[in-house]
Amino acid sequence: MNTKSKLALSLSLLVAPLALVAAESTEKAYVESYRNRADGPVPTTVIKPEVSSRFAGKKVVLEFVVDATGKPTDIKSVTPGANAELVSTVSEAVSQWKFSPAIVDGKPVARKVALPVNIVANYDTATRFALN
Repeated sequence: MNTKSKLALSLSLLVAPLALVAAESTEKAYVESYRNRADGPVPTTVIKPEVSSRFAGKKVVLEFVVDATGKPTDIKSVTPGANAELVSTVSEAVSQWKFSPAIVDGKPVARKVALPVNIVANYDTATRFALN
């Protein structure tokens, strides 16, 4: 796979704190961080995976295709030796995400995406979750 064909969807740790202040939830903050981007699929709905605290500090990279309708398909982990339970939980959440698809020549197109997911503990006081 050509490196240029990948679009890395990752939330900058520098942008996240600013977005969190203005947003009602971490999911909305993630979506807001992609506002006005036109270089590929843009998340419009993000579902937070409920991940056990024992996975804190772990990272999983998922690859998938965002089809022309904005649906993630063909989700798989590309992290060698990743825990199957962790991959399953994160993949299930990502399968429910919705995107504005990439646009080429004015038409929506499918695009391959690489999504690094870093698991953190106690990001907020109420829950533990995966932050991208």
